[in-house]
Amino acid sequence: MNIILFIIFGALVGWITSLVVGTNIRQSIIGDIVLGVLGALAGGLIMDFFGQPGVTGFNLYSILIALIGAVVLVLIGRALSRSF
Repeated sequence: MNIILFIIFGALVGWITSLVVGTNIRQSIIGDIVLGVLGALAGGLIMDFFGQPGVTGFNLYSILIALIGAVVLVLIGRALSRSF
């Protein structure tokens, strides 16, 4: 996947994640892109742990994997911020 598609993919996944977890008002487009890209990486690692393919391109499967990874990252971040 080239860099432009990866940025668009990250923005889409980050935006969907911000709607799911309720951070859409407080987050910018750059935040959405970063969240989506990190979510894709985290989702790929999670799926690799279970022996399944991670993000394979710009398709529905990859969006779901990245969404799972991004939601996990947000939940971990919330848990860490509450513990301090």
